[in-house]
Amino acid sequence: MYENIRMKVGFRADLIVEDKVIIEIKSIEKIMQVHKKQLLTYLKLTGIKLGLLFNFNEVLIKDGLTRIVNNL
Repeated sequence: MYENIRMKVGFRADLIVEDKVIIEIKSIEKIMQVHKKQLLTYLKLTGIKLGLLFNFNEVLIKDGLTRIVNNL
């Protein structure tokens, strides 16, 4: 349910850790704006404040990590 609208197909977050962090996992050439917006939408729907977007298609994991926050 979102704003009294029942959605037939719910979102599918990759991982939700202790109802505090959503982790979205990708393995793509480059993180695009649409991927960040997807995670932000998940954060808004759940009310969770922090999301981490991992792209495993990077040489160094730190280069593939993006932090997204909701209303901070």
